[in-house]
Amino acid sequence: MGKVPQRFAHPQATAPSNPTPSLDEAFALHKAGRLDDAAEFYRQILAVEPDNFDCLHLLGLIFLHRGRLAAAVDQFDLALRRDPNSVMALNNRGLALRRLRRFEEALASYNRALVLRPDYAEALCNRGVTLHEMGRFADAVASYDRALALLPDNADAHFNRGNALHESKRFDEALASYDRALKLRPEFAAAQANRANPLHALKRFEEALAAYDRMVTLEPNQAAVHYNRGNALHELKRFDEALTSFDRALVLQPSFADAHFNRGNALHELKRFDDALSSYDRALALRPDHADSFVNRAATLSELRRIDEALASYQSALVVRPGYAEVHYCEALCRLLVGDYERGWEKNEWRWQTEALRHSGRSFPQPLWLGENDIAGKTILLHAEQGFGDTLQFCRYVPMVVARGAHVILEVQRPLHALMESLPAVAQIVSRGDALPAFDMHCPLLSLPLAFGTRLETIPSARSYLAASTGKANSWRDALGGHDKPRIGLVWSGNPRKELSNANRIDSQRSMDFELFVPLFDDAACEFYSLQKGDDAVKQLYDSAFSERVIDRTNELHDFSDTAALIENLDLVISVDTAVAHLAGALGKPFWLLNRYNTCWRWLLDRDDCPWYPTARQFRQDESRDWGSVIGRVAPALRDLVAGFAETDQRAGPR
Repeated sequence: MGKVPQRFAHPQATAPSNPTPSLDEAFALHKAGRLDDAAEFYRQILAVEPDNFDCLHLLGLIFLHRGRLAAAVDQFDLALRRDPNSVMALNNRGLALRRLRRFEEALASYNRALVLRPDYAEALCNRGVTLHEMGRFADAVASYDRALALLPDNADAHFNRGNALHESKRFDEALASYDRALKLRPEFAAAQANRANPLHALKRFEEALAAYDRMVTLEPNQAAVHYNRGNALHELKRFDEALTSFDRALVLQPSFADAHFNRGNALHELKRFDDALSSYDRALALRPDHADSFVNRAATLSELRRIDEALASYQSALVVRPGYAEVHYCEALCRLLVGDYERGWEKNEWRWQTEALRHSGRSFPQPLWLGENDIAGKTILLHAEQGFGDTLQFCRYVPMVVARGAHVILEVQRPLHALMESLPAVAQIVSRGDALPAFDMHCPLLSLPLAFGTRLETIPSARSYLAASTGKANSWRDALGGHDKPRIGLVWSGNPRKELSNANRIDSQRSMDFELFVPLFDDAACEFYSLQKGDDAVKQLYDSAFSERVIDRTNELHDFSDTAALIENLDLVISVDTAVAHLAGALGKPFWLLNRYNTCWRWLLDRDDCPWYPTARQFRQDESRDWGSVIGRVAPALRDLVAGFAETDQRAGPR
């Protein structure tokens, strides 16, 4: 085939070229929002003037606005080669780098700008945002402070400063920053929303709720606002309303996993346990790695007495977060509840790593003893932990430690010091807070069951292991005089511990109102004595029309040895789950425990006795969790006791 001949274009007349646009024309388009046209003009100018700094810089701004962040950084770099001292280009380069999460480079860019111009407030603000995102909250606050010294009326800087202060847990200062931002810009919705966060952290829940309510008015379709409002209502124990807020959040954002989770929490508090399980399951379908959903699901299953499923849910949480101390501890309590002491005591050692107890654990240079080593001839410190009831229950192990040949120093809460002198073993008693003598090793009291390998069948369950002071008991005997009616001690409320939300929640479940005792007063064949401490609970007694039926001499009870001496002169103690119940059991005095349905682990499940205390009898709530039904069973039991007392009294003659 022959070669195709080459063709040539015929020459044409040259058309006149379009004039190069001016920078002013390009910038006018830029300001008008016609970014494509502006970018084209900048390129035309750069084709003629490749070193035009303004065009290079402004084209970089268009890339930044369009989210072409890497291109923006390259463009700002080109501009800075023409003018290395442009603080605006350095600032905008920092913005692009921050959005690329190249924080160190962004910070370096802002710092360069500030070396050139220390009073550049915009760079100081942007530097603060970068430091915040790097987790350097104190440095961020310092950067905002420098900016606000230059521009004190910059609402955004006050707002961002508030965010950094909140992260630093400087909640009062954060609130002040948000309030300043709102004073400068009353319609600042984000500041209105965020000011509720430090209010919430400061436990000023009513004010937080008011802030969320204002946000709902401003932005009714923001799921996060309804969610946060629900959290504030939950803290205020307004669970029905919290549920409504979470439901509204989920209408707006059905895939909001945290809202499903907290909805489950509200349903749990409302005792709608099956519905709570459904919410936790929905949260887990959206976030299979949400350990807390597994944990709270397990707690709900425990409420339903589905213990094996609860334990499985705890295990699922640990697959997600193997070192989650709270889960290990919750599992321990669940196992102890069903008498699985072998694994329960071992898991119980995780308590010291939980948020609630990690700051109360004792740190000694001396080693921890958990039963492995010979302690004969050694001095060991046994120290109380948590509440009075725990000390009263587990001080029973002190004689067992002494029997191993150790010298024991027992450190207890000061109100228990005198009573602990009655332990049937030689031990040196020290009040918490006093100087400790020298010792070789130590062990917390609640670790002693692990040290001794305690099982249900090996609980050291002597009928009594503490005793009232003979002198004090005789004084009470003389003060009370003879009696021909059984003397009954009453306790209806525990320590509310209002400063600890979880402890307060549990106390609200274990405590009851004094008025519920009224059916017991129908029979005049008993003398009732108050053993109740606590201003709120005592007020219930004195506000009652039946206060005359109860003798109250608790103002004479200054420590537990005084209470023990009074109990020694009673025939029976009827108590909710408080330290007084443990005291009666440790003294070997008959006591009737009025126990909540979701019982503490130490009372086990489905028993009317207690292997820890041979003199205990339990009256438990049923699934209704109603105290009235409990008292309905106590009243006839008390009549039987009175009848037996009368028969004994007749056989014994006058008392």
